[in-house]
Amino acid sequence: MSTIIAHLRLMRPANIITAIADILAGFAVSGAALQLFELQSQGLLYSLSWLVLATIGLYGGGIVFNDVFDAELDRIERPERPIPSGKASVASASILGGILLLIGILAALQVSALSGLIAIVVAALAISYNAWGKHQLIIGPVNMGLCRGGNLLLGMSIFPEALQELWYVALIPVIYIAAITMISRGEVHGGNKKAIIGGALLYGVIILAIIVLAFFSEVVWWQVFPFVILFSFLIFNPLIKALKRQDPKLIGKAVKAGVLSLIILNASLATVFAGWVFGLMVLLLLPVSLGIAKRFSVT
Repeated sequence: MSTIIAHLRLMRPANIITAIADILAGFAVSGAALQLFELQSQGLLYSLSWLVLATIGLYGGGIVFNDVFDAELDRIERPERPIPSGKASVASASILGGILLLIGILAALQVSALSGLIAIVVAALAISYNAWGKHQLIIGPVNMGLCRGGNLLLGMSIFPEALQELWYVALIPVIYIAAITMISRGEVHGGNKKAIIGGALLYGVIILAIIVLAFFSEVVWWQVFPFVILFSFLIFNPLIKALKRQDPKLIGKAVKAGVLSLIILNASLATVFAGWVFGLMVLLLLPVSLGIAKRFSVT
C-alpha cells in the first residue's frame, strides 16, 4: 500500500484536478459548453470524457518525470520525496510516467487526430521541460507555460475551428504558468525578490487580459468579476507575504496558491465564454483539489 501511495504522490493528484479545469475552460472557449444542454449533446460529453482522461495522463506523466529527472537533486534538497526516500525507484517512476503519457495520447486520439497531435506536443514539451527547460532562466518558464497552454488548446480541440479563431486565449495560461515557475525558483533557498516582483507583474497582465476578454465577450461582463476578485485575492495575498521576507516556506505557499488558483483562472475563462453557471461548475473543482492537497504535495 505504501508503494502505491508513493507513486500517487509522484503524480501530484491535486495538480491533476487543475489540469482537468484547463480542459473544461478550453471546452468553454470553443463554444461547446453552450451546447451541453441541447438534445444532441451526448457526443460532446463523450469527447469531453476522453479529453479529461487525456489530461490526467499527460499531466500525471509529465509531473512524474519531473521527479525522475530531479532524483539526484532531491536526494540533497528534498529527501522526503518518494524516490530519494526509497518508496519508489527511478525505474518504477519512469514506467509509470511513460504509461501515463501513452494513455494521454491514446485518449486524445479518440476525439480526433488534431487532439492526438496536440497531446503529443504537450507530452514532448513536458519531457523537454523536465530534462532541460527547467534549468534555463528564460526558456524554462515559457516551456512550462506552453504545457498549460497546450492543455487549454486540447480542450478547445473538440471544435477544431475554434482553434483557428481563438488560439490566442491559450497565451493566458502560458503567461500565468511562466509567472509561477519564476516565483518557484526561490522555493528551496529563498531570496528571489526580482523573480517574485516579475511574477506579480505577470499576474497583473493576466487579470487585465481576463477583464478585456470579458468586455468583448457575449456574456454580461459583470458575471466575470466575482471570479476575478477571488482569483486576485488568493494569488496576491501569499505572494505579498513572500515578497516581504523571501522565506522559502512563504515562497512555497505562494507557489501552491498559484497552482491551485489555476482552477479559478479557468473558471474565469469559462465564465467569459459560457456564463457564470459553467464557470461555477469549474470552480467546484477547487474544494476537491484543496482537499487532495492536504494529503498530497502540490509543489
